[in-house]
Amino acid sequence: MTVVRDDADGLVAWLAPGTPLLKPVLVDGRETRHAGPVGMFTEERVLKLDIWHGTGILKVSPPGKPWSVWYFWGEDGTFLGWYVNLEREHVRDWASRRTSTVDHVLDLWMKPDRTIEWKDEDELEGAVAAGRFTVADAERIVGDAHAAIRDIEAWSSPFSDDWQFWTPPPSWRVPAAPTTHQPTLIAEELHS
Repeated sequence: MTVVRDDADGLVAWLAPGTPLLKPVLVDGRETRHAGPVGMFTEERVLKLDIWHGTGILKVSPPGKPWSVWYFWGEDGTFLGWYVNLEREHVRDWASRRTSTVDHVLDLWMKPDRTIEWKDEDELEGAVAAGRFTVADAERIVGDAHAAIRDIEAWSSPFSDDWQFWTPPPSWRVPAAPTTHQPTLIAEELHS
């Protein structure tokens, strides 16, 4: 991703169309969701070198929040809405210039009219059944979703920051593909 801004207000990064990425897939190459809400957490996985298909996504990771906000646009540039990705607060490794997080499965989708939909509740239940999260973890994650909704209702940052009107400079290039990865290692790490 390309860093748009990185300061006390959070990390903002752009995932341009066609950006190369590494993503976990089932051993046969299918998306993990094809294994079902429990199997997606228990089936063996490997990393696949792919590219981001579709329009770009702007990701805003506010400091101190267990979620990030993803801004989506249509092919014609029309703003489609905000995706609140519940996840562990980002951890920074300044030496390697990397940031990492762990997805908490449950998400929220908010349309431009601020209508909110809950997403992937079945996958959170599957994550608990598979042992990825405990019941207490799931309750905390649901609580984090409610906290995000309170931030939306208060129209606090980053929702109030007008990122939906942002566009990438035309001079920006798509980042280069990762040069190394360890497919067998990721299969073990994703199960822990």
